[in-house]
Amino acid sequence: MTLPTTSPHRTLPSFEEAEGLGDQDTAFVRDLVAVLEKHGNLDRFGLCLLHDHFPIADDEVLVETHDIAARTLRVQVEKAATTDHTRPSQWRFVRTGPDGTGAESRVCQVILQCTPVSGCPGSAGAAS
Repeated sequence: MTLPTTSPHRTLPSFEEAEGLGDQDTAFVRDLVAVLEKHGNLDRFGLCLLHDHFPIADDEVLVETHDIAARTLRVQVEKAATTDHTRPSQWRFVRTGPDGTGAESRVCQVILQCTPVSGCPGSAGAAS
């Protein structure tokens, strides 16, 4: 199952423009850690800096592959309809209205996919 990885309603800043975590984010991060702990997900999810390096078309997805022996990670664009990389590994939140509805019917949107064969978390070849 391939999930959409782009949103026509939200654009991301370039990497150079994206602002990383700073001292002003301390209260936010503490609150987020508390929520993750409450739901038993502190060792399951973390944060990433959302940004764009280049445009991704509506029919494309970002996919990650690993070379475990070389200890490298590669991210590339593939056509969504033909990729074998179907395990989501990164998401971004989708804005919803006050009643939980919005332009999209889910709260998260996949932004990066991989396949267990490539060494993604959960595969037989992945390092623990």
